[in-house]
Formats: sequence, C-alpha cells, structure tokens
Amino acid sequence: MRSAYAVSIEEEAFRKFLAGEPYDLSWMDDWLETVRAATSEGKQFQRVRVVDEPMSDYARWSLEVAQHNNAAGEDIRYLQRERARAAGLPNHDYWLFDSRLLVRMDYDDCDQFLGGTIIEDPAEVVQHNYWRDVAWHHAVRRDEFAADERSGHT
Repeated sequence: MRSAYAVSIEEEAFRKFLAGEPYDLSWMDDWLETVRAATSEGKQFQRVRVVDEPMSDYARWSLEVAQHNNAAGEDIRYLQRERARAAGLPNHDYWLFDSRLLVRMDYDDCDQFLGGTIIEDPAEVVQHNYWRDVAWHHAVRRDEFAADERSGHT
C-alpha cells in the first residue's frame, strides 16, 4: 500500500536503478530460493501491490524487480490506488498466511518497517481475507501491468 519502503539491503541496487546503471540483486537470492522450493511443493505466494499514478520511483523499481519474484513462482499483481480506494480496500499493508493468520505491517513516517502485529480476532481475519480477494479480483498480472506502464496505457 505504501509508495516507498526504506529497506537498507535494497539501497545500493535502487540507487543504481535510478541512475540507469546495472545493479546486483544477489540480496534476493535466499528469498527467491525459498519461493522456488515452496512452490515446487505446491504452496502459493501471492501479493497485490497498490500503486499511484504516476508511479513513484520505488514502485517502478519494485515493478522491475518483481519479474524475478514471478520467475521464481511468486505471483505479484498490481492495482492502481484509485481502483483500490473505489473497491473499499484498507490503507495498510498486511500478510495472510494460509488464510488463517493475519499480520498487520507497521511502518513509521520515514517508511521504515517497525514490525508486524499478529491479529487473531476471527472477524478481522475474515475481513482481511475478503479484502485480499477483492484486491486479487481487480489486480493485473505483473507482466501485463509492466507492458501497459511502458506503453502508457495503465
């Protein structure tokens, strides 16, 4: 849901991306291997990224990098912020694990991750499952979104 995330491990590659220089993504190797191993066992990794128009530099960077996540088996899709608002989606990040465990992600005003709050209230978990399904319904696959973004048709 955020326009940017302050992730120290990404800083150098992000800086190079912005400068149009080649960048190294080896810091992603462990995550990509985790996704490959889990998806080979039939598990799913899915996420929807809500983005502004025009996209922030960080969102453009994330869109570029997401091709590697998708190649490893993660399904990342994109949803324009205005469509997310119209659909009644919340304005906070969260993760659902097996549709049963909800973790709300907390950030400070400088986009630094503060931690996750585990929420066990069944009604809140169900509500977030509903929002996940709505977001997924309206979201566009990464490659289609990237092609539209390049052509100016998002």
